[in-house]
Amino acid sequence: MLLTTNPRPVRSEDLGPTMMSATPDTASLQARRPPRWRTYGTLVKSLQTGLLVWTGIAGLASAQGLEAGLDLWAGLTFSLVLAIGGSTVLNMVYDRDIDRLMQRTCSRPLPQGVVSVREAVVLGSLLTGSGVLLAFALSSLYGVLIAAGVLTDLVVYTLWLKRRSPWSIVWGGIAGAMPIVAGRALGVGVIDAASLALGLSVLLWIPTHIVTFNLRYEEDYRRAGIPTIPQVYGQRAARRLISASSLLAAVAMIAAALLLGLGPGYLRLLTVLGLGLVALAVRGALRPSARLNFALFKYASAFMLSGMLVIVLDGLG
Repeated sequence: MLLTTNPRPVRSEDLGPTMMSATPDTASLQARRPPRWRTYGTLVKSLQTGLLVWTGIAGLASAQGLEAGLDLWAGLTFSLVLAIGGSTVLNMVYDRDIDRLMQRTCSRPLPQGVVSVREAVVLGSLLTGSGVLLAFALSSLYGVLIAAGVLTDLVVYTLWLKRRSPWSIVWGGIAGAMPIVAGRALGVGVIDAASLALGLSVLLWIPTHIVTFNLRYEEDYRRAGIPTIPQVYGQRAARRLISASSLLAAVAMIAAALLLGLGPGYLRLLTVLGLGLVALAVRGALRPSARLNFALFKYASAFMLSGMLVIVLDGLG
């Protein structure tokens, strides 16, 4: 059962001195306004979007490798960049009120007024719509999976659950897993066991990422009224969840590697890296601490990126 809290409207008194000082006057804003391309890069969260696109590339590489034509590679890449980037912009539109309250996010373009709501809605809608249409042009199954990822992210995660339940992270994880599942499905034409294992590895890694940020910026989330695992269940439980999700993500990635039949060298490398993550996760579960869990977060991120790279290299080799 989802634990719920009632979302509350943002009030001006919620803004402390630090947050108020983070909002510049119009003259100073105009003086240091960044180039438009950089502003749009911030809106689409270029790093996050790039990482998710990379997982989709790994999915296609695991299925067809060099046999996939240039048109298929280009179609996958552009459809993911457009769909993921566009849905990220639309998420920022909806979350602009809480972003204004959080020190980590108050300098984003929408809270600062650098981009208007209308401009962001038009940009996000055009990008998302184009990405989904291109996905359907490549393959019906691929299009359905990309559309499902967008809807899960926008409707289920952001609009419905993010402000109501700390377990919204599960649905955020499902949305984040869609690119790699869709990428492999585009290559093999079905959702097979390897697709599910790859998707599960991403889904299980995402709580490591989100809960670590929940702990690191706990006061930000509290100020914005966003329920998090640390707030609801305590920091110790949150750190154990980080350890558990990291351990299970390692198991899922190694299972995916076995199902894909990676070459012996790549498989050994991934297994050694995975065992290191398992050892760190077990230690974090037995003796949770802020320092250890942040190290676990960093290692888990490096492991996932390494896993994707190994899959791509094996597929292209």
